[in-house]
Amino acid sequence: MPNGFLEFSVAVIARSATLTDEIRPLIGLVAAVLAAVLAGSASWHLTDRIVAWRQRADQDEL
Repeated sequence: MPNGFLEFSVAVIARSATLTDEIRPLIGLVAAVLAAVLAGSASWHLTDRIVAWRQRADQDEL
């Protein structure tokens, strides 16, 4: 029984290592897309804040 468990453990570890090597480029792609989405969202939010601040400054001058 322990010998079968050891073989199973080694097979799972080997399969995990192979799968990790194959998925690594996909993980990089997903991380790049996520970073682009977050940067776009932050940029949109910052632009919205700047426009609102400038509109308030213009209204204060009147």
